[in-house]
Amino acid sequence: MISVQTFKGKCHCGAIEFEVSTEEGLQGLRRCDCSLCRRKGVIMATALLSDFTVTAGEDKLSLYRWNTRVAKHYFCSICGIYTHHQRRSNPNEFGFNVACIEGLDLAKLGEVETTDGKGSSLVDQQ
Repeated sequence: MISVQTFKGKCHCGAIEFEVSTEEGLQGLRRCDCSLCRRKGVIMATALLSDFTVTAGEDKLSLYRWNTRVAKHYFCSICGIYTHHQRRSNPNEFGFNVACIEGLDLAKLGEVETTDGKGSSLVDQQ
């Protein structure tokens, strides 16, 4: 029997709430060093579009698009916290801010890979 795990997250002020349902736990943990992600400084995980649901506050989400305007970066219009983005590299996926997940201890994630913003690992380039 397959067990589905649901992660619940929210922005700082609680206006935006979301859920990620997965059979495999948190997947694709990484940091990105593109000019935007480097400034956000978050650890992201990956979810298929169908596994990610905004459950409250969709009307409070602000959208930021830059450069190619393909990626869609969402953040709370009240507190400013980045919650998720639809990826340029794979528009069938969301990257989401794991610091928004309730009860998750970021210190227990261990070392998190940094990518170069195009999907390849910087660890391999050192």
